[in-house]
Amino acid sequence: MHTALRTRSFRESVIRGMSRLAAKHGAINLAQGFPNFAAPDLLKEAAAQAIRDNHNQYAITWGARRLREAVARKYDAWYGLAVDPEAEVTITCGATEAMIATLLAIVDPGEEVIVFEPFYENYGPDTILCDARPVYVPLFPGQPLDLDRLAAAFSPRTRAVIVNTPANPVGRVLTRAELEGIAALCQRHGAYAVTDEIYEHIRYTGEHIPLATLPGMRDRTITISGASKTFSITGWRIGTILAPPALTDAIRKVHDFLTVGAPAPLQEGLATAMDQLPREFYLGMGEEYRRRRDLLHAAVVQAGFTAVAPEGAYYILADFSALSDLDDTAFAHWLAAERGVAPVPGSSFFSRPELGRRYVRFVFCKTDDLLNEAAARLTGGGSRDARDLQR
Repeated sequence: MHTALRTRSFRESVIRGMSRLAAKHGAINLAQGFPNFAAPDLLKEAAAQAIRDNHNQYAITWGARRLREAVARKYDAWYGLAVDPEAEVTITCGATEAMIATLLAIVDPGEEVIVFEPFYENYGPDTILCDARPVYVPLFPGQPLDLDRLAAAFSPRTRAVIVNTPANPVGRVLTRAELEGIAALCQRHGAYAVTDEIYEHIRYTGEHIPLATLPGMRDRTITISGASKTFSITGWRIGTILAPPALTDAIRKVHDFLTVGAPAPLQEGLATAMDQLPREFYLGMGEEYRRRRDLLHAAVVQAGFTAVAPEGAYYILADFSALSDLDDTAFAHWLAAERGVAPVPGSSFFSRPELGRRYVRFVFCKTDDLLNEAAARLTGGGSRDARDLQR
C-alpha cells in the first residue's frame, strides 16, 4: 500500500460521504456536484443508437476516432486552436482520471506541483500519489491571484502548476492577465501547466481562455476537460486530454494501464451530440446556471452566510462564522440533519483542515424545485424531508 494511503492526511472523499449523509437524513444534497436534471435528448438517443448499432466492445484505448475528431473540431471552432486528433487528443474515464493519468505521466518522485488553494479535493492526493510534493498558493472567491506569491512558490523542483478555471470551489474565472502571469512563470521555470477546464461553458463573467492558446504555451500545456458538467452526464465518465504529441504518448501509456478505455457506445453518442448541438445550447446552459446561482446565492446570504457570487462553475463557498462556533464538519452535519440541506465541509478543499473550518460549499446544479426548497430551509422555512423531491 502506498505510504500516503496509510496516513490520516489522505482522507476518504468527504464530498461523497456527505452524499451518503444526505440520503440518510432525507436532506437536499447540495454537496456533490452532479445535476439532477436530464441530459439533452439528442445525446441520449445517440448513445442508445450506438448500443443498438453494436458499439459495445472496446473502443481504441485512447478514444473513439469520431469523438477525438469532434473534440478537435470543437477546440478549433471555439478557440481557434488547431488540434491533431490522432496525436494530441486522448479520451479518458472522466476528467478525474485525466488528471491522475497526466500527473503520473509527467511528474517524477521528489518534484513539486503547485496547487491553488482551496482546491478540488483530488489535486493534492493526485500529486502525493506521484510521490511529489504539492505546494499551495491561496486563491479565494472574489480575490485576484497574487502573482508575486505564485512566483515565490516556484522552485527548481517545480514540474507543473494545476490551473482550474472556472474554478471549483472558489468560482473564479481567471483573467487574461492572470493567465499570462502563470504562462510567463511556466516558461521561465520550464514547468508544465495542467489545466482543468471542465466548467468552460459555465461562466457568468469574463471569457474562457484556454492557457494553451497563449504565446509560448501550446507545447507546455496539458488541457483537461470532459462531458460530465456541460451535458449533465456525470455518470458517463468521459474526459478529454489535449496535449503535445510527446506528452500525449506518455499520458496514453498511463491511461492504458489505469482504465484501458472509456465506454465505447457513450463515446459515440457524445461525438454525435458535440457535432450536432448548436452554439446556442452552450450559451443557454450558461444563462440557466446564472439564474440558479442568483437564486441560491441570495438565499445563502439571507440565511446569514458570507459568500461571494461565483464568476463561473456551480459552487458557492460560504463562510458560516456569523452563524455558529462549530467546526466545518460538525456544522455541515448539523445543517443536513436539522435543516435538511447537505453542504460539503470546507476543510475538504484545503491542505490543512484548520484553514477551512469556517467554510462549507453548496452546489446549485439542481432543478428549481430543489433549489427553492433548499432556499426556504436555509432561511428558516420549508419542509423537512427531501426524499419526495429527489425521486
